[in-house]
Amino acid sequence: MATEIEHGRATERGGVRSGSDGEHLMQRHMGTTERADRFYDEQVIDQLNPRMREFVARQEMFFLASSDRRGECDSTFRAGPPGFVRVLDDRTLIYPEYRGNGVMASMGNIAENPQVGILMVDFTRDRIGLHINGRARILLDEEVRAHHPEIPPDPAPGRRARLWVEVTVQEAYIHCAKHIPHLQKVPPQQRAARDWGTDDYRRKGGDFFGAAEQRHSSESARRADTVPTSEGY
Repeated sequence: MATEIEHGRATERGGVRSGSDGEHLMQRHMGTTERADRFYDEQVIDQLNPRMREFVARQEMFFLASSDRRGECDSTFRAGPPGFVRVLDDRTLIYPEYRGNGVMASMGNIAENPQVGILMVDFTRDRIGLHINGRARILLDEEVRAHHPEIPPDPAPGRRARLWVEVTVQEAYIHCAKHIPHLQKVPPQQRAARDWGTDDYRRKGGDFFGAAEQRHSSESARRADTVPTSEGY
């Protein structure tokens, strides 16, 4: 296998096929080329067909993959009311960037490398997923609304987007149902209200994983190790 990889990239020999060179390399070594070609031919398209567009329009969340110009990756989660991802036409979708932690990891990646991967999963109704890969660009809210006045103002306090991401679709294909868990939605009367624009530390999750505590402990230990003792005098 190593002889077919140059500078971290698999090199494909032969005709043009869907998918990446790395995919083709692994397919050959795992004996799945015929099965992969059937999937490419039957399921991978370069636009959103009517059923895909309907699926996107009712989703309340998706997972976003991006990387910077060096290929260092980030994956994240986006959520909003049904319809927060809007399909503008069969090759273009757009979604709002709501207030986050201020790091702008995904936006920073897109500024360097426009290629993104979106995964939408319906866990409750159809138990199916949709992959959308494409090229993204960042737009200001004023710019989006000037070109798309049909987008209504967001009624939720704190949820107004300052930025939008427009994605030009390059690939769209199914994520099969067999490993997707079947979940149930909590009834509306049992759901806590969402604080879309909050900066409240506890409401945002606090130090759930103990990272801040760990960093603080490590810093305290480092400082203790550098304090001179009387033995040094």
